[in-house]
Order: sequence, then C-alpha cells, then structure tokens
Amino acid sequence: MMNFLPFALPDIGEDEINEVVDSLRSCWLTTGPKCKQFEQDFAGFLGDDLKAVAVSSATAGLHLALEAIGVGAGDEVITTPYTFTATAEVIRYLGAHPVFVDIDPQTFNIDPENIERAITSRTKAIIPVHFAGLACAMNPIITVAKKYGLKIIEDAAHSFPTSYKEKMIGTLDTDAVVFSFYATKTITAGEGGMILTRNQDIAKRCRAMRLHGINRDVFDRYTSAKPAWYYEVIAPGYKYNLTDLAASIGIHQLKKAWLFQKRRQEMARIYDQELSDLPLKLPPKPSAGDIHSWHLYVLRLNEGISDRDSFIQQMAKKGIGCSVHFIPLHIQPYWAEMYNLRPEDFPKAYATYLSAVSLPIYTKMSEEDQYRVIKSVREVLGCS
Repeated sequence: MMNFLPFALPDIGEDEINEVVDSLRSCWLTTGPKCKQFEQDFAGFLGDDLKAVAVSSATAGLHLALEAIGVGAGDEVITTPYTFTATAEVIRYLGAHPVFVDIDPQTFNIDPENIERAITSRTKAIIPVHFAGLACAMNPIITVAKKYGLKIIEDAAHSFPTSYKEKMIGTLDTDAVVFSFYATKTITAGEGGMILTRNQDIAKRCRAMRLHGINRDVFDRYTSAKPAWYYEVIAPGYKYNLTDLAASIGIHQLKKAWLFQKRRQEMARIYDQELSDLPLKLPPKPSAGDIHSWHLYVLRLNEGISDRDSFIQQMAKKGIGCSVHFIPLHIQPYWAEMYNLRPEDFPKAYATYLSAVSLPIYTKMSEEDQYRVIKSVREVLGCS
C-alpha cells in the first residue's frame, strides 16, 4: 500500500533536540532562561525596538492582548468570519462581541472597504487575520482605526515571516501582533505563541497576566542572588506562560525561519507552475517586493468541475492528506446560534469556503512528495 502523505509535519532537527536535552539536564523546565532568550531573539529578528512576550499559544496571546488594551463586557471587536474560531472566541472570553466583516475573495483576507460600515459606538478594536501567510491590506485598516480611535491586534498565526509594503508583519503601526508556534506552523515550538508590541504598557500587562497576574516572573524570583520571594498579585490573571522546553525548540526554529520560508516559496512556485492549466484558481500572490510565508497553499476548484469534499476523499484514497481552511465561523453552530447568523450573511466567505482545498506544503516534503501531490491532483480532476 502506498505510504500516506500527511497534510503537515514539523521539521525538527538535531539542534532543537539537543537544546531540549540541555534544558532537561539544567532542570529548568518551565518559564526560564530559554524562554527569555527566545523572546529576545524573536524581537531581534523583527527589530524596531519591539517587546516580545512568549505565551502558551497564539490563542492565549490574542486573549492577553485584547485584555491589555481594555476590551471588556459589551465591547465590540471587528474581525473576519474566515478564520479559526480562536480569533473570535477570545473576544467572548472578555464578555465582548465579535462583529464579522466579509472577505475580499481575491485574497481571503478581511475586506477593508467593509470595516467602516461595521463600526458602532461600542467598537473597541479590529483583529485582521493574515490568512495563509498573505498580509492583509493594512494601510486602509490602520487609517480607519486611527479615524475612529480603535486599537488593532493582528492575528499573525499564519504569517511568519510575512511582509506588507516591504515592512515585516510585527513592525507595522498597530498595537500588538500575535504569532503562533503550533506544530503545523511555519516555525514551531510544538505549542506556543508570541506577542509583539512597541507599547511598554501592553507588554507589561501581558507579562503579568500570562502568569496569574503576578508582577514578577518566576525566573526572576527563583534565580535572584538575594532573597526575592516577595511578589504581588495585581489582577486575576491566567496560566499562559511558555515553558523552556518549548522555547528550546523555538530558538532553533527561529534560526531556520528564512530557510523554511524560501523552501515553502519554492514549493508554491512549483505548484503554481504545474497546476496553472487546471480548472481551478491558484492562491493569491503577494505584491511585488513583499513576502508570503506560505503557511497554506489553498486552491479553489472551479464550479461544476469537482465537488470539493469528493476531491478531498479521492486525494485521500491516493494517499494524500488535504484539508479545508476554514469553515467560516458564521456557519459554525455556536456563532450562528449566538448571533443569529446565516450562510448568506457573509456570501463571499461562504462561497470561498465551498470551493477551497488546502494542499500539503511543508519543508519536510521532498520534491518527489510534491510531484506525487501534483500527479494526484491532475488525476482527480481528470487532467493527467
């Protein structure tokens, strides 16, 4: 039987393994020196005097960032329905409400032209999501946010490294940016996330709230040469700290970030080249001079050519794992029932979902693996 090619796999090497072993031997397993190093290295990667706060997940990072800017009960936060549920659920954690805005079907990203119409007196912030690693049109989003005095928290779970107008995501004029290090992301720590901000107050609040609202990190308290047992609980915080074991992986994944991006970019180029004659729409490209992280490679099948679900099933029979990104939130039971939403409320997101399929694209894939995917796509679509 043909080996099954999964949709995604992490690319872990001996450097990561050795660093984890070093942490195990040091007996410092939780948030400590490796976590601090990872924060410093990550901020240094993007530069511009950024503050980095490592957390247990991107979901945790979004939650902390929203809490830090003061989002609370009854507030509204504008975002896209074309995202994973974490983007919106963190708004509900705080008793606030997500207000969905439809996407630009050319990019899968939130349509800036529709944001202003969604603003009310209760709107507090905007969460743009850089889908698949392609940056949102940030300039118009920033313009409307400044016009109405709104905060911007970027969901960059897919977008490392990514650029917009030749500036790296993480360095734009927004309030905070949250990255993900989940196992399938462009760099991984197994689990984990990173909050980037230039705002010292936001960074300070996130640092305290990531560990029970305590005003001193455990690393600082437990490694002091003088008695330093005293701390203060300044708020009812959360348990969102990153471990040194995870940071050990992240430190070396970060060093490979550009190598990984170039490999993914080359894979996207090969897919484009080999699939361009098929009855489908290729993924959107970045503007000239900009960087796409290529976390995902999402095709859209032409109407009437192949049913998307059948396509995925047939690919699975050929030993190829595919996926769908995403099932829009407004057709998910909780969100639909909570806000009385229907599929037609966000027609562009819904129509895009019906034809979208994500092909495997990860650095551990060999060239032979990729051409096997290409051959299978062509066979399933009857174009071999």
